[in-house]
Amino acid sequence: MKHRLLILMMLAALLALAACGGAAPPPTAAPEQPQESSQAAPTEAPAAEAPAAAATEAPATEAPAAAGGTVRIGWNGSPDTLNPGAALLEESFTLYEMAYDTIYDLQLDGSYTLTLADSVDISDDNTVYTFHIRDGVKFHDGTPMTAKDLAFSYNFYQQHEDFPYLNSYTGYFESVEAPDDKTLVLTLTEAIPNLESQLVFLYVLPEHIWSAVAEGDAAAEFANDQMIGTGPFKMVEYKQNEFVRMAANKDHFLTPPKVDEVVFQTFANPDALVQAVVTGQVDMITEMPKTAVPTLRNAENVKVVNGAPLSPNIRDIMFNVVDPDNCPAEDGVCSGHPALRDRTVRQALAHATDKQTMIDVALLGLGTPGLTLVADGLGVWYNKDLKDYDFNIATANQMLDDAGYKDADGDGVRDMPDGSRPLSFRLNWPNDISEAPRLADLLKDTWGQAGIKLEPQAFDPDALTSVCCPAFDYDVIMWGWGSDPDPAFLLSVMTTDEIPTGFSETGYSNPEFDKLYAEQATAADDEQRRQIIYEMQRIVLEDVPYIIPYYDQAVQAYRTDRFKGWIIDAPKLSLQDTTSLTVIEPVQ
Repeated sequence: MKHRLLILMMLAALLALAACGGAAPPPTAAPEQPQESSQAAPTEAPAAEAPAAAATEAPATEAPAAAGGTVRIGWNGSPDTLNPGAALLEESFTLYEMAYDTIYDLQLDGSYTLTLADSVDISDDNTVYTFHIRDGVKFHDGTPMTAKDLAFSYNFYQQHEDFPYLNSYTGYFESVEAPDDKTLVLTLTEAIPNLESQLVFLYVLPEHIWSAVAEGDAAAEFANDQMIGTGPFKMVEYKQNEFVRMAANKDHFLTPPKVDEVVFQTFANPDALVQAVVTGQVDMITEMPKTAVPTLRNAENVKVVNGAPLSPNIRDIMFNVVDPDNCPAEDGVCSGHPALRDRTVRQALAHATDKQTMIDVALLGLGTPGLTLVADGLGVWYNKDLKDYDFNIATANQMLDDAGYKDADGDGVRDMPDGSRPLSFRLNWPNDISEAPRLADLLKDTWGQAGIKLEPQAFDPDALTSVCCPAFDYDVIMWGWGSDPDPAFLLSVMTTDEIPTGFSETGYSNPEFDKLYAEQATAADDEQRRQIIYEMQRIVLEDVPYIIPYYDQAVQAYRTDRFKGWIIDAPKLSLQDTTSLTVIEPVQ
């Protein structure tokens, strides 16, 4: 697991780490009509010239089928726990989104809607939120859900700092109270502009069950086998690394599913997963190798779709730009090449980076060119008006020439203006990124045409973490991020305060950026905050602590002869989300 992503998870980040089998919770999206978004809707994946994935026999163990509309979904993993407080893996959170409700739902366009509450009153200073809870919401065991269950859940998460994810969303909670069954009063320590993103993953637990395990280690150790919630699906049967059966909650207060049940089946390898949807063993698969797209596009009754993922995935190239004065006193090595502290060098390297070829080679075209750590999948927070550096080797060479980086000895590698050392950079990446060696070859070629020599080497992720941050014992690293639905955390990793903590990976420091970060954290007006965040993106694009080659696309496939109504025309794509699973129905 990537150290940087683990940090993000533990600080309320929403991550995706499919290559390592772990990820942060995927957001829920309700099926209301999406609002305007800057992100284009998912589309059918284009054909690509690549070898078909080899087909292998799917696992023999299958979940028992139910009569009627049973949807079978294939995936590579399995939940690590059914306890929301203790979970780490993406598969677990997919199930929580089905079994539990939250007070807000995240829409597929990045906006939020109230779910368990039908209205909210906000104090003039934006620190007190009074939610009015819906009538008729019941837990799966028939017990009415009240505001007291919400208050219990929020206080429960806040009291357990040992929870890897959910505790961190309660950082601004001063108090949570339920004066009666229909009213929840949430008081904040100070006004924040993104409360919805803090509440969207705080699943409402039944107090009458969880109160018995609320204290100490018992909270994280509780197996929670029955997963009693209020959500549109309820747990029926679970076998680790085999399958999970979730029955439809036909009495759900908002989105009762049309199907009878959903079965998630685990496959041992991606090739078996692809073959399972081709043969009809499953009705949909959640992920696939990009090389399998041509095979699936040619398969009968199978449709492949791609689009912005519910949790944006960001590939990055990060530079060690830490100033010696900011080198962490305890852990800092700060051995980065001094040329990389020159913004002109970094801008020249941006011009020497062929993003479209990287997308075509690594993703078979199923990605979009990146700009900053705020991904296009974040919709309204993404500054689509920024102009990227065009790929132009001549421009890169001219910039380096003008800045005094000449090839003094004629060996094809530029030197520092004072002749002290050549522009030869270490290029590292974690060995769990399968496409990284191909990307490294592309960079070695195009940067080499600009007179920059690269020394490529893969590292074990833990070893790479040890040289990254806060040691800053590297020159250039290729890695990646997953994103929360709110951009605040990924913006925070570029603040000066995070250099000694290890959250900053580049050592970037810009007082203007720091000032704007503090302003957006408490900006009450959405448009004001958006403009601040747009300006922060402009600053870092100009300063280039990162080059972002691309934002990855979600690619999924489903059978067209089994179920209809999959949500494929929204700004984001996640067929395993309740967005689709509550509205699909059998093909007649």
